[in-house]
Amino acid sequence: MQYAPTMRRDALIEFATQSYFASVDRKDMAATLACFHDEALFTVQTSFTTHAGKAAIERMFTDFFGAYEKIVHRDFTCTVDETNGRIAASFVAELTASDGSVTTLNNTNFWRLRDGKFQEVYVYMSGANVLV
Repeated sequence: MQYAPTMRRDALIEFATQSYFASVDRKDMAATLACFHDEALFTVQTSFTTHAGKAAIERMFTDFFGAYEKIVHRDFTCTVDETNGRIAASFVAELTASDGSVTTLNNTNFWRLRDGKFQEVYVYMSGANVLV
């Protein structure tokens, strides 16, 4: 499904990397959830897992935030389809557990935005799914 674009290229990149990922890295649940529509879909393609709706997405992030002491997303390479309000980003995710062990993932996310918020998220994860 196509959604009318409402954001320019720079705003899409800012939203994905600064509004969304920066909120996730701070474990700021309210700011993270503010990036999603109530009926958004969040799918981890590599594990055939879908979280439908903001309540399911919140539960997923509650578990994710609780599983790691430190979360860092970095080294973004973004590709933007401004005409259709879509963005993709490849990046590194570094997840530090309470015992100090570090999980490093090389992931790619694809987002469809509607009215300035995520309507659909598709994640391709290089390792085991940490967003269950």
